[in-house]
Amino acid sequence: MSSKVQRSKRALKSRSIAAKSNRIRLVVGRSNQHIYAQIISNDGAKILAGSSTLSSEASGIKGSNVQGAEWVGKSIAEKAVTLGIKEVAFDRSGFRYHGRVKALAEAARTAGLVF
Repeated sequence: MSSKVQRSKRALKSRSIAAKSNRIRLVVGRSNQHIYAQIISNDGAKILAGSSTLSSEASGIKGSNVQGAEWVGKSIAEKAVTLGIKEVAFDRSGFRYHGRVKALAEAARTAGLVF
């Protein structure tokens, strides 16, 4: 099985668990150069907030490293708290909970999100 197929299977599993919890989702996207995070509504129809290393606020941060992921996690958590969102379901999109994804999640937790 190819790695893309394996990742999509892992993503379906984590999304089904998040759908059962009926919470707003924190979705993480990752590329070789950047990392992205979005807060998505329960039904998946609306993006409530977003943050990435491509944004103009992250101009001094290198894209593909743990420090950038920590900044994105802190930024998305601050945006969520200002919207009144405290509890989310963490959707890692099939990526392993390791490295940049883990750094983003831990930074979001320390900044006030619960998942």
